[in-house]
Amino acid sequence: MSEALTQQPKRSRRGLIVFVLIVLVLIAIVVVHLLTRKKPSRETPPIVVTVSNATTGSMPVTLSELGTVTPTATVTVLPQLSGYLTEVGYHEGDEVQKGQFLAQIDPRQYQISKQQAEAALAKDRASLAQARADLARFTQLNEHKSIAQQTFEDQQFLVQQDEATVKSDIANIAQIDLDLAYCHITAPVSGKGGLRLVDPGNYVTASSSTGIVVITTIKPTTVQFTVPQDSLANIVQRLNTGAKLPVTAYSSDNTREIATGTLYAVSNQMATATGTVTLRATFANDNEALFPNEFVNVKLLVDTLQDAVLVPTAAVQTGAPGDFVYLVNANNTVSVHKVTIGPSDGKNTVITAGLSAGNTVVTDGTDRLNDGAKIQPTHGRPGGSKAPAAASGAAGGEASGAAAGAASGASAASDAAASS
Repeated sequence: MSEALTQQPKRSRRGLIVFVLIVLVLIAIVVVHLLTRKKPSRETPPIVVTVSNATTGSMPVTLSELGTVTPTATVTVLPQLSGYLTEVGYHEGDEVQKGQFLAQIDPRQYQISKQQAEAALAKDRASLAQARADLARFTQLNEHKSIAQQTFEDQQFLVQQDEATVKSDIANIAQIDLDLAYCHITAPVSGKGGLRLVDPGNYVTASSSTGIVVITTIKPTTVQFTVPQDSLANIVQRLNTGAKLPVTAYSSDNTREIATGTLYAVSNQMATATGTVTLRATFANDNEALFPNEFVNVKLLVDTLQDAVLVPTAAVQTGAPGDFVYLVNANNTVSVHKVTIGPSDGKNTVITAGLSAGNTVVTDGTDRLNDGAKIQPTHGRPGGSKAPAAASGAAGGEASGAAAGAASGASAASDAAASS
């Protein structure tokens, strides 16, 4: 009996040892599996970007500046003499022609002065006639030595004095005629009359600076604007060849084209404070779309480049290297490529150096790129990439598989122990 009891504890201890050994072996197998299994590769998926090819074409070289509509003539009609304004012969805001009647100053005082001057002229002419008759008699007497020489000479001087007096009277009458002409005020230029500045019945003077009306020539008109000094050489060079440089005026919000004209004048001095030079373009303005002193946006077409290398403006980047593009390589990678840019029309930009026609550049998605990055080029709008999510799913699946394998091993160990 005691021998049977002694053998039973021995078998229990042996079974426990076997179970522990099995568990240790399973743990060792799991550890070896985790340590020696191949880690999943986490390759970065290609970045989906939009690409475009560099092409050749023409590119207009334009300058965009802010301009002011400057009339060809702005005249303030001032009275040339003093008097009461008796009549106004124009309607405010209407077109007036050169020589058209504008206003009338009371001429009566000048008419009276003319009558007095004409009477003085008649008197002096009579005196001159008498002096000439006396001189004729004195000449005959002088030939016979019948009068003193001094008397003859004095009569000659008297005739000359009377002749000068008559000339003075004639000039006085001419001045009064001019004053009478000034009483009848006419338009000195053709243009549009402004608002009336003086009403009939007011006394106007020649020293008045307000004037009677302001006439502005609107058709044709000009637009004055400035350009940087760096752009002046190309403009002058084109003008010296006899080219007519077109100028287009746009509204102040730059959304509507107003009129087209040509450049016709360049200022003879540079503004040292701003480093700019003033230019003036002329416009027919038949529809009066350009209003005096209005601010407009001006585009001056200086030249047109032919067979230039063009890329979309979005492809040109600016950074530490300067101006550059992401050039697409044959293996679907990109490289930073420094370029020299030229004029741009907003949509396309000229590449003067660093790129050839046919090269492929990235136009969208550049914010995620770096030198040597792998891409998936598309000529459409790039869509969202699901590659990173797939990679995460794969990694998660592998981890779940490993965990499931470890759980299966532990379950097998438990079963083995129970059977023991």
